[in-house]
Amino acid sequence: MKAIRRFTVRTVLPEQLQPLHELALNLRWSWHPETRELFRSVDPEVWAAVGEDPVRLLGEVPAARLAALAADRRFLRRLGDLHDDLRDYLAGPRWYQSAPPVGEAGSPLPEAIAYFSPEYGIAAALPQYSGGLGILAGDHLKAASDLGVPIIGVGLFYRHGYFRQSLDRDGWQQERYPLLDPDELAVSLLREEDGSPCRVDLALPAGRTLGARIWKAQVGRVPLLLLDSDIESNAPADRDVTDRLYGGGSEHRLLQEMLLGIGGVRAVRTYCRLTGHRAPEVFHTNEGHAGFLGVERIRELVAPAEQGGRGLDFGAALEAVRAGTVFTTHTPVPAGIDRFDRDLVARHFGGDAALAGVPVDRVLALGAESWHGGDPKLFNMAAMGLRLAQRANGVSTLHGEVSRSMFNGLWPGFDSAEVPIGSITNGVHAPTWIDPAVVRLGAGQIGAERADEAITTGEARRWTGIERIGDEEIWEVRRTLRAQLVEEARRRLRTSWRQRGAGDAELGWTSGVLDPDVLTIGFARRVPSYKRLTLMLRDKARLRALLLDPQRPVQIVVAGKAHPADDGGKRLIQQLVAFADDPAVRHRIVFLPDYDMAMAKHLYPGCDVWLNNPLRPLEACGTSGMKAALNGCLNLSILDGWWDEWFDGRNGWAIPTADVSGPERVDPDSPEAERRDDIEAAALYDLIEHQVAARFYDRGADGLPHRWISMVRHTLVTLGPKVLAGRMVREYVERLYAPAATAQRALAAGSGGTDHAGARELAEWKARVREAWPTVRVEHVEAEGCREAQELGSALELRVQVSLGALEPADVEVQVVSGRVDESDRISDAAVLALKPAGGPDLEGRHRYEGPLALDRTGPFGYTVRVLPTHRLLASPAEPGLVAAPVESGGMDAGVLR
Repeated sequence: MKAIRRFTVRTVLPEQLQPLHELALNLRWSWHPETRELFRSVDPEVWAAVGEDPVRLLGEVPAARLAALAADRRFLRRLGDLHDDLRDYLAGPRWYQSAPPVGEAGSPLPEAIAYFSPEYGIAAALPQYSGGLGILAGDHLKAASDLGVPIIGVGLFYRHGYFRQSLDRDGWQQERYPLLDPDELAVSLLREEDGSPCRVDLALPAGRTLGARIWKAQVGRVPLLLLDSDIESNAPADRDVTDRLYGGGSEHRLLQEMLLGIGGVRAVRTYCRLTGHRAPEVFHTNEGHAGFLGVERIRELVAPAEQGGRGLDFGAALEAVRAGTVFTTHTPVPAGIDRFDRDLVARHFGGDAALAGVPVDRVLALGAESWHGGDPKLFNMAAMGLRLAQRANGVSTLHGEVSRSMFNGLWPGFDSAEVPIGSITNGVHAPTWIDPAVVRLGAGQIGAERADEAITTGEARRWTGIERIGDEEIWEVRRTLRAQLVEEARRRLRTSWRQRGAGDAELGWTSGVLDPDVLTIGFARRVPSYKRLTLMLRDKARLRALLLDPQRPVQIVVAGKAHPADDGGKRLIQQLVAFADDPAVRHRIVFLPDYDMAMAKHLYPGCDVWLNNPLRPLEACGTSGMKAALNGCLNLSILDGWWDEWFDGRNGWAIPTADVSGPERVDPDSPEAERRDDIEAAALYDLIEHQVAARFYDRGADGLPHRWISMVRHTLVTLGPKVLAGRMVREYVERLYAPAATAQRALAAGSGGTDHAGARELAEWKARVREAWPTVRVEHVEAEGCREAQELGSALELRVQVSLGALEPADVEVQVVSGRVDESDRISDAAVLALKPAGGPDLEGRHRYEGPLALDRTGPFGYTVRVLPTHRLLASPAEPGLVAAPVESGGMDAGVLR
């Protein structure tokens, strides 16, 4: 019989054990080994059965065991010590509290930052993530907690999370969506002072209202607010808005993103009101999904004072919002961006669904694809994110370059190198991903306290001493971790085959799968086509020979999920599984279904080599290889994402990239793509056979592979501090959050002490400049001493006449842009020099600018001049997206000297 209602019966803990509740409800346990070990000791069998989830553990441990623990003085001492340790961690000063002010003015750091993301990978016990974006967001919050950065996380609570994966008998991916019960998770309902659940409401078309309650997960020091639409007052369809991650059609996704952005801001305001938490000065949008948060903040500012607003006009509110907003893009291809039908967005932001004071046409303009080749019928979430943020970044150096090129259309007239999108390379949260055995290995050399600081802050100086770890110690740890992975892989493989319909009598072979002494390569990630799961199958005979080599065998552990709607990705998994099912090789290659954080914690430490072979440059960052490197695993990767900037020839191997350009670069079925895959697969086989395996099995008289161990040690010493989320978050604070807070304060106060006078000033100036800009022209450029051939070290004296129309010289900067030129006279590696005003206006209203142009490089050389708007409150000269250049130069074309 089926129950008509389901609910959770909570265990009543004895008074002496009450601190266990506090420890269980703070997700710090997920990266704090001592707390995890305490929970394991409560009941090891139950701990394993509930997937190492403290909340479920406390709900299922027998009452007799709890009574015994309540009388166990040794256990109670451990519990008291860890409870005190958590209290100290939450209240004591961290890096942020002692960090000096930053910037030229020495501005204080932001009082609070709101961080919005559609998914979070905090722990396997809170499955609210699908892949790298969510894991990155989780690591961001955990590192912020360790550093004491006052972040408030905002997301959605998905009742079904992301799907659980299994395989059918034919190796085809199967999905199931188990229902998550919040009462069984480490979350608590945010409540008003009278005890009623807090809620936020969004107006929808046709008089509907979308309501959501707010669950709070405590991630160390960081509160994470998760909005849940599954409440009785909502219509059935609206209750399902937060049913699953990345599910449903276009309108479903739009409602999710409206709830995340608009509802998320309202949830933050509610949380701050109830708890006294400082209001955020900076809002960080992690990808475009949360972009509507900027629209809600504009609504707050245009509201009249009697409604709690500031009474600003839309333009001033937009500038105030932009100043305090950071936008991070994670996608390297336009296809990865959420785009909605313009009419659908208009329907949800117009009529009775409109936000008060926010005209629907202004909302639509924020997401318009107004550039050449854009689709006027679509609303682009990334474009809105960039228009609503004064500061933006990609997630690796190469991805920053790709992003500047991809979004160049938003800044017409500027070369992609000048597009105001920077980069901060992602990092990973070491306490989450580094195996305790590796931590002990380092602590043996530098001490436990310094080891803890080293993996928290990401400061290279704290890693000094790791280089003294001995070869035998490193090799013993690596062998132990490999053996642990082998046992875990065998267990998961048996489970998978049972789900595929095999009986225990058929599975005796699984006990001999993999070998703890064989070179182990790992490959695990999402399975879109560009990540090329099956590149290793390009030449099956050669792969088979590598796996079965009698002297230098290789074994491969593979995992990954395809999106439920991606049949192409599912076919790739099926092809890999079909190869791995072959009895001749199945002891050397395995596919493990249901890749998640729990599996990853065994994979990264247990592999010797981490394989990553995406289509370059389509991997924005690729943090899985970072997690592997933290554990002494060497990377074997295409030079893409983070590996492109940190590969040094001694920390792994770079797979050569075959050059393919244009649309064929991302078309897996094109002839050029076929040729590229053949070339890169052959290079991969060669590297594994002649370099990777050769070095792994090159043993000294003592049986140790000393050259391999040297690479492991070098990886730990050099990559360790670089790949940390602590380093990443410190860079966000210093390079983005602090400047954004400074800008936000400048626009909130402005001159004369008037509320938001700075925002009004900047908005009025931009409006005046945009109106007058069509009349701004470079009338004449003269270069004294210019000849066809110039000597290195000489200089040209430039004189430029500019018409400014209704603008003043203080509104603009006149620049000379110079550098090497190519065969079409395009400037590269440009240098920019501001010319000085030298007179004007003349009788025709023209202003004169002058300055020397030093010829400091040989070869084909050229220059052009241009006029840009300038204002003290701009974050970048390109921010207004306006430039005037000589008509004949067409922007960054050049006058050429050869």
